[in-house]
Amino acid sequence: MAMLTGGQLVAKMLKKENVKHVFTLSGLHVAPIYVGLVEEGIQIVDTRHEQAAAHAADAYARLTRGIGVAIVTAGPGVTDALTGVANAFFANSPMILIGGAAHIANQTRGSLQEMPQIELFKTITKWSDRVPRPDLIPSYFAKAFRTALTGRPGPVFLELAFDVLCDFADEDTLAPIVNYRTTARIAPDPKQIEKAAALLARAERPAMICGGSVYWDNATEDLKAFCDKTGIPVFLNGPGRGCLPAEHPSFFQHTRKDALTFADVVMVVGTPFDFRLNYGGEPTFSADSKIIQIDIDPTEVGRNRAVEVGIVSDVSLALSQLTAALPKADRSAQLSKLREAEKKKVAGISKWFTDDKPIHHYRLAKEINDVANSSGDPMFICDGGNYVAMAAKVLEVKKPGRWLDPGALGCLGVGAPFALAAKSLYPDRTIWVIQGDGSFGFNGFDFETAIRFKLPMVIVVGNDAAWGQIRVPQVQLFGADKSPATLLAPTRYDEIVKAMGGWGELVTEPSQIRGALERAVKSNTVACVNVMIDPDAPEKSGAMGYAV
Repeated sequence: MAMLTGGQLVAKMLKKENVKHVFTLSGLHVAPIYVGLVEEGIQIVDTRHEQAAAHAADAYARLTRGIGVAIVTAGPGVTDALTGVANAFFANSPMILIGGAAHIANQTRGSLQEMPQIELFKTITKWSDRVPRPDLIPSYFAKAFRTALTGRPGPVFLELAFDVLCDFADEDTLAPIVNYRTTARIAPDPKQIEKAAALLARAERPAMICGGSVYWDNATEDLKAFCDKTGIPVFLNGPGRGCLPAEHPSFFQHTRKDALTFADVVMVVGTPFDFRLNYGGEPTFSADSKIIQIDIDPTEVGRNRAVEVGIVSDVSLALSQLTAALPKADRSAQLSKLREAEKKKVAGISKWFTDDKPIHHYRLAKEINDVANSSGDPMFICDGGNYVAMAAKVLEVKKPGRWLDPGALGCLGVGAPFALAAKSLYPDRTIWVIQGDGSFGFNGFDFETAIRFKLPMVIVVGNDAAWGQIRVPQVQLFGADKSPATLLAPTRYDEIVKAMGGWGELVTEPSQIRGALERAVKSNTVACVNVMIDPDAPEKSGAMGYAV
């Protein structure tokens, strides 16, 4: 008879899903789980804030296309993690948050850190519940994995009381938990494929924008085959970045508005019509454009913008079937015209690459790109406002899964925790945290976690001593005297990281950037390059953007 505690059963279920790392901040409510994790050989990465633990679990899920796990104690531990779960929800990331709770017998009596936790998560998870008995832990976790990974992925919250984790269950009497979820993919309706193929075959100026589902559905080869055959120009956003080689003739980065505005047919693949696509309206899209939308979630099809063809499907299956249904097309004239426009946009950006002091955002981004792509297999983790938005126009993402940003919620503070997950999973990759000075303040103490766990990374802080993305439009709208709460001090973030035990260097001159970045890579530790950048650069180069 094998008697196992609830904590041990939790660990065994995580091992079934091949979870190799969990992220946590310690608390006695959840301590029994740690015992099981140690026994199962699952690494525990303890962060300095529960929000960071949740963000790290989010990133872990994205990078593995599987389950990410955060474990937090009751009450404030759970509420601290709430923002990370919300970010995962809007990024469609299948993380599981395990929250502790007081003994069931003491609940409603005023237990330490007691509060109604289940209700907090019901609107920002796919499922939120409590496990009432230790013998039910396997079936509850099987449902959690199934729910998080099925259809459009998303987070789950499970509450486990201290006595549920401490009490025993006889493993021999439990129903075996096997084959509890399917890996089957959702195939498209053949009639919709036929309609989409007919529309594309007649199109004169088609265009295509692809988002995270191309990455989640592992459809990179299908996308390339589709583009090889159709020649349709493609733009990538979010996790979709890197899913088509930059040298592919169909890949474009800077002329999205040009292509979409004048397109007669637009394919929107695995990305929603939200603020990033101007809700499907002008000026991003023409009102006359016919839309083909592919999404795994039927509730996303036609949201904010009417579509001619709506395909509910796994992206890989949809693209492969469309490729088979379409004839070979020569779109060299369209691509050539768009390529000329692309060169002009690039020239407008590159004129800032040699700009003198103060350091322009584009100049810094160019130096990062050159050093990063000449020193191994870089992964970019982006956490900030104007600096990050402008850097994204310059950084070259060579492969899928090499770009992480907060996602649709626009949550700052993901830099350090995302990097913890990335380096834990891929120790041979160089992790570049593209960090605003404002966002550093949210979870910057978790660079200490990276140092403690010997997880080298390069942090490049774009320091304009302000909440730049907010301050610039706020001053324009209301004036400098009515724009409080938008300035910061020119803080020495490099010295903060050095005080934690890492490496740091301050950069104030353009000529210092390259050497500092190269020394940061060679330091083989957590390295912070703190670069003082021009607060007026976004306005000077017409690169401002803020959605409300």
